Amino acid sequence: MIKFSRQRESIKNNLMGRTDHPTAETVYSDIRQEYPNISLGTVYRNLSLLADLGEIQKISTENGPDRFDGNPKPHYHFFCTNCNAVLDLKMKNIDLINVIAAEEFAGTIEGHITRFYGLCPECKKLLDETGSLPDKITDFAENKKEKQNQKISKK
Repeated sequence: MIKFSRQRESIKNNLMGRTDHPTAETVYSDIRQEYPNISLGTVYRNLSLLADLGEIQKISTENGPDRFDGNPKPHYHFFCTNCNAVLDLKMKNIDLINVIAAEEFAGTIEGHITRFYGLCPECKKLLDETGSLPDKITDFAENKKEKQNQKISKK
């Protein structure tokens, strides 16, 4: 049995209340408001433990740090190739893919991970309106993060 931790519970609640799939550093920044003495290492360890317990999802990305999702249920993610946003993709589950894969595979298929990628709605809108995208992905991502935080704080 794992001992209850207020910090761990706060980290989990932080993730459950958002859909922007934050990095450990973002969670750390948020949690420090409630627990000023918490360390980044403690946040990393708790995120790892919560993921191992199946209470959250750890999302590994190709271009940057791992992201975390407070929704542990199977669902699909969209990765923006411009600003590196990770978004929930609302669609029907495609479990039939496991059956199709199993037809040509001698082992046992237990699940799958499917990733969708391209331009998120905000980047697509920017491209449609201006004909180009910013050269500095990080600047664009920071501006996008500020907008998301403003939306969260208005709730």
